[in-house]
Amino acid sequence: MSAAEHRPNILWICTDQQRYDTLGGLGNDHIRTPNLDRLMAEGVAFERAYCQSPICTPGRASFLTGKYPSTIHVNRNGDAWFPERPGLITRTLRGAGYDTGLVGKLHLTAAHGRVEAFPEDRYGYRVLQWSHHPQPEAFWPTEQHDYQQWLADQGVEWESAYDAALATEPGRAWHVPGYCRPGIAAEYHQTTWCADQAVDFMTEPREGPWLMSVNPFDPHPPLDPPLAYLERMDWASMPLPLFRQEELQIQQAFQGIDFQTEIPESPHSYDARRMVAAYYAQIELLDDAVGRMLDALVESGQRDNTLVIFTSDHGEMLGDHGLLWKGARFYEGAVRVPLIVSWPGHFMSGRRSRALVELIDIVPTLLETLDLPISPHVQGRSLGPILRGTGDADTHRAFVRCEYHDALDRFYASHANMLRDEQYKLVVYHGHDVGELYDLEADPEEFENLWDVPAMQGMKHHLIKQLFDAVMLSVDEGLERVGRY
Repeated sequence: MSAAEHRPNILWICTDQQRYDTLGGLGNDHIRTPNLDRLMAEGVAFERAYCQSPICTPGRASFLTGKYPSTIHVNRNGDAWFPERPGLITRTLRGAGYDTGLVGKLHLTAAHGRVEAFPEDRYGYRVLQWSHHPQPEAFWPTEQHDYQQWLADQGVEWESAYDAALATEPGRAWHVPGYCRPGIAAEYHQTTWCADQAVDFMTEPREGPWLMSVNPFDPHPPLDPPLAYLERMDWASMPLPLFRQEELQIQQAFQGIDFQTEIPESPHSYDARRMVAAYYAQIELLDDAVGRMLDALVESGQRDNTLVIFTSDHGEMLGDHGLLWKGARFYEGAVRVPLIVSWPGHFMSGRRSRALVELIDIVPTLLETLDLPISPHVQGRSLGPILRGTGDADTHRAFVRCEYHDALDRFYASHANMLRDEQYKLVVYHGHDVGELYDLEADPEEFENLWDVPAMQGMKHHLIKQLFDAVMLSVDEGLERVGRY
C-alpha cells in the first residue's frame, strides 16, 4: 500500500463572505446551524481566525499557498493570471497521490466577462466544476458555466425560476430593494448543486485518498436565499447592525478609502432586520448542504478517515458602522471568519480555541498532518498542537495580520495594513493621515477610535513598528540563491 493510501481524505468547504458570528454553536441564538454545530462537536472550532485580505482573490490565494497576498503578488480581484511560483496546496496534494476536485468558485484570477484562465493542470484539480457566481451569461457563457449548464440540463430557465418567488405575495414582502430578496428555490440553488456534486465526487470508487474543495457563492450578496428559508426566519427578532448615529460623521474621514457600499443614512432607517435575516437564511441553507455532505461521508463509511475543514474567504460588514459588503476596512465583521477543523480519532473533539490564528495556517497544518515537507517559504504556522491536544488551546500567534493593496476596481487605489494582538487592533492607511486603533478588551464592538488620543500615542507607535517589521519580514525574497556572489 502506498503512502498516499494511508492519508485521510480532505473535504475543504469554503463559503464566500461569511462573518465569524454566524454559528449557533458559538453563541448566535438567531440562527440555526445544527450541522456546523455537529462539526464543531467532532472537531476544533477556532473562535479568532482571521483572513489575510478582506477581498476574494487575495484572500483565497493566501490560504491556498500559506503566504500573505503581497508576498506572492496576488493583491487584486481581476488579475490577468495567477503566478506559477507560489505553489498551491492543491497541486502539492495531487502530486502526493490525491484525487482532487473542486465545485463552485475558485477566483484566483479575473472571472468577470470570461471563465477564469485555468492552466492545463487546472490548478491541481482533476475535476473542476466551475461556477464563480450563480448568475448566467450576463457575466460568462452558459456552456462554460457548470452550474448554469446543469440548470439547463434540468430544463430550468434561470430568470423565470429566480423571479418566481418574487412574484408571490410573501416574496414581495421579503423584498427590500438593494438589500435582500427571495431567490431561486432550494432544489435548484447553487449551494445545493455544490453539495450534490461534492457528494458524487466523494463517493466515486477509487484507490487512494481524495481532496474535495467545495466553494459555494453563499452567503455573498445579493442576499437572495430561497423563499422557504426566508419564511422560517423570525426577522423581527434579528439583531440590528452595530451602529451609533455619530458614525455617519465619523466615517466621512475615510471617504478616500476603498469600500464597496456605504449606507447613506442610519442602517436603522431601513429594514435592516430583514437584511440580517436574509443573510442568516443563506447560511442556514449552507448548513443543510454541510449536513448532506457529512451524512454522505458517514453512509459511505468514510467519515473517520476524512479531515473536514470549514471556513470562509473573508467576512461581511452587514451594516455594522454604516458599511455593507467589503473593502479596505478591517472591522471584525470584515476580517474575522469561521474556522472548524475535524478528523475524528486524530484531532480533539468539542474543543474551542481562543488562539489568534490566520487562514494561512491551514496549509502547513495539512502538510504536517500528511507528513509532507513544508517549504521554508510557507508563512503560516501549523495548528497541529492545538488540534491534537498537545498544545495550549488558546495560544498560537502573538498577533494576526490582514492587508489590502488596490484590491478592488474602484476610484481609490487604497493600500492598508491591519495588526491585531490580544488587546489592540491597529489599522494603517498608507498615504493617509487617518488610521484606527481600538482596545478590543474595553471596546470589542470597535466604536472608540484611539488613533489620535494623546495617551495612546506610545502604544500606537509600538504597534506601527511591530506592523512594519511584520510586513518587511514577509516580503518576497526574490529568486533562489545559487551561489555566494
